[in-house]
Amino acid sequence: MRQLVSRYWGVYTRFLSTCFAAASTYRLHFVLLIIMDQLFYFSMLGSVDFLYNHVSKIGAWHRSEFMFFIAFILAVDHLHMSFVSESFWEFAFDIRTGRLDFVLLRPLNTLFSVFARQIRPATLINFVTPWGFLIYYGRQMQLDLGSWILLFPMVLFSLVLLTSIEILVSMLMFWTVEAMGINFLRIQIQSVSRWPEFIYRGFANRLFTVVFPILLVGSAPVYVLLDHGRWPWALAAFVALVVIWALIGVFWQKGLKAYESASS
Repeated sequence: MRQLVSRYWGVYTRFLSTCFAAASTYRLHFVLLIIMDQLFYFSMLGSVDFLYNHVSKIGAWHRSEFMFFIAFILAVDHLHMSFVSESFWEFAFDIRTGRLDFVLLRPLNTLFSVFARQIRPATLINFVTPWGFLIYYGRQMQLDLGSWILLFPMVLFSLVLLTSIEILVSMLMFWTVEAMGINFLRIQIQSVSRWPEFIYRGFANRLFTVVFPILLVGSAPVYVLLDHGRWPWALAAFVALVVIWALIGVFWQKGLKAYESASS
């Protein structure tokens, strides 16, 4: 087990160094990505702050609770954009050009090779804003020691759940080949996760929490962090994660059978 972890960690550090080398070559692009991320962070926080200039509560939450939720989502988004997001666009290119053939031949887990090899250094080093706001609003909420201990693991769990849902959606690329629409669908699904589940009512709420549990990405961990008695939300999110990976296993195999490789 230790040798396996060491092997994959060695491969991942190579991915990381390669991406940093490529990013440093295009310095203007590097700077523009940093600016873009900052604009996104402040626009998300500013939009919620603007709403609370006109209302005292949204659902059951006051300003500090909602701002903590947004800060939590921004921390998840920071890790997602740093370590995962670019790989979905590369996956589409791999399928369309047949480059996936070479990925399949590597002596590594193919899902690891596909979805872990692209890192965005400009976003990675841009961590002060999202994580600073998360700590700031966590202090405003006066989180207890247990919540502070759980905070980073919960962010990681949300990242894994979000990425898993996106991987499942990306399996459609095997059949569409031209995957621009799938990637934009993935982005729209991701935007749904940036709001708490009580924003949606009726059918939409049931759809995005039970059938397609994208709302659990942010809501379940934050509910538990703010109130440990709401632990069933975290359990539901974990069950959803297990089901999603079972579906990924099925559709990955079906997708590979449908894949028209460059050699076919």
